[in-house]
Amino acid sequence: MDISDKSIVITGGASGIGAALARQAAKAGAKVCIADLNLEAGKQLADEIGGIAVACDVTKEEQIIAAIEAAEAAHGPVDVFVSNAGLGRGDPSHAASAPDADWMLNWNVHVMAHVWAARALLPAMIARGSGYFVNIASAAGLLNQIGDAAYSATKHAAVSFAESLLISHGEEGIGVSVVCPQYVATPLLGLGDGDAQGNLLSADDVARSVWQGVTDGTFVIMPHPDVAKYNALRGADPSRWIKGMQMLRAKAMSEHGGISVSEFYKLL
Repeated sequence: MDISDKSIVITGGASGIGAALARQAAKAGAKVCIADLNLEAGKQLADEIGGIAVACDVTKEEQIIAAIEAAEAAHGPVDVFVSNAGLGRGDPSHAASAPDADWMLNWNVHVMAHVWAARALLPAMIARGSGYFVNIASAAGLLNQIGDAAYSATKHAAVSFAESLLISHGEEGIGVSVVCPQYVATPLLGLGDGDAQGNLLSADDVARSVWQGVTDGTFVIMPHPDVAKYNALRGADPSRWIKGMQMLRAKAMSEHGGISVSEFYKLL
């Protein structure tokens, strides 16, 4: 899909990957609605790029619907919906140690927010024979995030839901891309673009990969080339893959004295 002149909604669009996506989409001529918990930051970015901003808590279906309605009032029918909002809490101790509230928060942000957006938009998109969903998942949705079982499980579910969307509605003119980056220098890791180096990509790097993938109609977008290699290894020999991940976990425990997701990228 050519995103020029398209109406685009980006959740979590006020910072990190979302902000980079918004800036690049606006530069390409798209009409952007930034939907974010941080309305002040969203408005600042919207003023910068000539878009609009709305407050949006993606754990509430009615707020996703309200964001869509605001975008349509300003820019016309939504052509592209980017489900970008995300979080990571980590396991307090063992893999099942996170409280139910954390599991449900991960589920609502990483899965149900995608479902609610599709539920609101699909009927009209199908009727006009066009529309696009960009669901930001993670390499953890293909592989695993050591030290955060809730994150990994829900990102796997996000990949699966994106696949269901494309299988069911691809022949009706609906495009779907699921984005599976590895580590990115964003506020989620306490980092910024200036920290990007080597396999640690910047938010701009990821955004460029995303919009190129949307232009090409790529289903699984992997901004980090190594992810495709790891995914192939995992599929070819699951037992060997698990052993390698166990060794990586042991390395993290040895070098950092525990599992810190914000430090884990340094081991790769």
